[in-house]
Amino acid sequence: KYIWVFHPMNTTCSQHISMFIARPCAMGLKIQANGPQKAQPNAILEKVFTAITKHPDEKRLEGLSKQLDWDVRTIQRWFRQRRNQEKPSTLARFCESMWRFTFYLYIFTYGVRFLKKTPWLWNTKECWYNYPYQPLTVDIHYYYILELSFYLSLLFSQFTDIRRKDFLIMFLHHVATISLITFSYVNNMARVGTLVMCLHDAADVLIEAAKMANYAKCQILCNLLFAMFAVLFISSRLGVYPVWILNTTLFESWEIVGPYPSWWVFNLLLILLQLLHSFWSYLIVKTVCRAISKGKVSHRTQLLFLSFHVTLPFIPVLA
Repeated sequence: KYIWVFHPMNTTCSQHISMFIARPCAMGLKIQANGPQKAQPNAILEKVFTAITKHPDEKRLEGLSKQLDWDVRTIQRWFRQRRNQEKPSTLARFCESMWRFTFYLYIFTYGVRFLKKTPWLWNTKECWYNYPYQPLTVDIHYYYILELSFYLSLLFSQFTDIRRKDFLIMFLHHVATISLITFSYVNNMARVGTLVMCLHDAADVLIEAAKMANYAKCQILCNLLFAMFAVLFISSRLGVYPVWILNTTLFESWEIVGPYPSWWVFNLLLILLQLLHSFWSYLIVKTVCRAISKGKVSHRTQLLFLSFHVTLPFIPVLA
């Protein structure tokens, strides 16, 4: 029942951070509120855009050209401007990134402060002693409720925000996250779940900070944050995760508890996650090498980095 209380609280926090913190910061950094140039009003083209296609082919363009007595290039420009019109402004993106940065920074700080007092941070075998009869403390409950309510708010906000082209991918992305958080909570695998969430939240802080620097046109800071993100992502996903997390879920749990039906499901998902980590790390290294060979981080490289949605505690998806 607490989840439905925390969800509107998340939405309210997002609005307050955007209004009282993000917008003043954006104005101070001279980030304009103006969105893309609006397309010239035209009822015929608007009907085609909303009811038929947003990307008309050559045949349709020629037909519209004859109908409106416009040249094809003008119509192509209209459709491009109309598509861009639906994209959020740089100010809106900056506010969204600041809200997420604030949440990730808070939840990561909370996770570190909580975990350093727990025995399973220092000895992962403690995740499995007396399992499944481990008490669910208020701190763990609060940690899970915060994470789950945040991803629920992201899921619901997709239906009220401007519809983006990656809507379906992100919808599945949020559903998978919510399902996996719920799975570990219901099966009382909360101890190891807190380790996984805290480990994955670390890189999320840096990627959102890099986005804000990019929107503010602070290129040196943006490039530095990208480099820090790449190092932290690869070291945590390919180093700490398999040695620390998979070791305890695969081997220590087998030794102490033994296999059981949900054990197989949970470990299968965690191994799948490791494969995704490897794929993502390959993309990051490939992109960085391409940028270094050109002597600078190009705008295209930045956009590729910014398309990384490493906002999941369990499964990241390249959107």
